Amino acid sequence: MATDSPPEYSTPAADAFIAGDPLSSPFGSLNDLCYELSSLQELATRGSWFSILDKVSRARKLSLLQKPHEHLCYFSYNVLALVKLRRYGDVSEELASLEDLDHSIYQYESHPDVYPGRSGSMIPFALRWIHAEIPLKLGKRQETLDRLYTLLDFVRARVDEKESKGLRVSADVWKRREVFVVNSIISHHLSHKEFCVCLSFTRHLLRGRCRDDPAMVSKLGCIQLQIGDLEGAKASFELVEKMGKEERLGSLSEIEFKNLVNRNKALVYLVGKDYVSAVREYEECIERDGSDVVALNNKALCLMYLRDLSDSIKVLENALERVPTVALNETVVVNLCSMYELAYVNHSDIKRTLSNWIARVAPDDFDSSCTRI
Repeated sequence: MATDSPPEYSTPAADAFIAGDPLSSPFGSLNDLCYELSSLQELATRGSWFSILDKVSRARKLSLLQKPHEHLCYFSYNVLALVKLRRYGDVSEELASLEDLDHSIYQYESHPDVYPGRSGSMIPFALRWIHAEIPLKLGKRQETLDRLYTLLDFVRARVDEKESKGLRVSADVWKRREVFVVNSIISHHLSHKEFCVCLSFTRHLLRGRCRDDPAMVSKLGCIQLQIGDLEGAKASFELVEKMGKEERLGSLSEIEFKNLVNRNKALVYLVGKDYVSAVREYEECIERDGSDVVALNNKALCLMYLRDLSDSIKVLENALERVPTVALNETVVVNLCSMYELAYVNHSDIKRTLSNWIARVAPDDFDSSCTRI
């Protein structure tokens, strides 16, 4: 069953050169920030990770990058591509070449001739996050947790710094990064069933900076459901609805908030095995936002539990056809293939057709083994 996941972390293009006020920024486009940065961003959006590796290699060989921050931007995209392609050993070696991310060489003020009047670190946030996560991929979970908590302290310091200087836009960006790092930490603890740590950590956050974040309150409710505290979860979800009435939507849009409320209600119905009511909640989500892949996936699973395999298959097939950029992920494909196996005798042929379609449209990092052919 899919649940709300942490937001996708930013690409280096998204977090390079954050201005205190977008109207006063000297950078009118991505290419003003760095050589052909828009091209890298477009390739990343399409999932063309091999092309990114080739582009970075070419830029380095031809000495097309002139300034320190340009080297770091291309370095970050290179590392991101390696992560997506699951080449974790290569990622570790690349990161080791940087040594200390907080070294003075990566500060703008260390290059006054190139960056007159600028100060602070030029290390993209995405690179810091990858640096924190990569030890886990190499079997070093505790090192990843230590780095994530260190990164959280770093991000919170940046929030305080930006707020103290009255840089509201920049502070808001760092607050979103804080929530992202928090979600990463909680996800790691949840994956090891460390529910008490998750509950304590989430409640601490809700007493502080995240007290007006309905997504964080919803996450608390989801954790409570996992430990069997149904009444506690209901209370958390009711608090989310109350926050909506008070127009405390956090960083969510009105549609995102309403869908969050519906998904929360659906989870309570799922626990009670009231799949018909859960389907109704998910359908409301889909009517508002046809790309809500969590609602689409969970609606299909509820229909499967109701033994309506024909409709459950149609839901996922239609999602893949209409919104492939968001619906084409391994979880959805695994579920669809499981439904094929239950519904059809010739499921191997059907899955092979699906696999051939995926090969044509999927990004480079898609794990085709999820079709189980």
